[in-house]
Amino acid sequence: MLRAQADGQATVSVDGDSVGAVFSALVERYPGLRDNLLDSAGGLHKFVNVYKDDDDIRYLDGLDTVLKDGDTVSILPAVAGGA
Repeated sequence: MLRAQADGQATVSVDGDSVGAVFSALVERYPGLRDNLLDSAGGLHKFVNVYKDDDDIRYLDGLDTVLKDGDTVSILPAVAGGA
């Protein structure tokens, strides 16, 4: 779902000293991601799971989570459904 908004790429590299800065860089480069990642107030959309390395940023400092060189931010949209 997010790949379609990022020119089909599964992985992209952007700079930022926090998760929020990374998101800003992502939506600047790929504007179609904005509605999938951020709510109308600019906060993290509740149906998106974001990890700094292996840690859920909701249990860290959210979009203010500090990043350092070598950190990986993973964005996983929540999937619902079933039979």
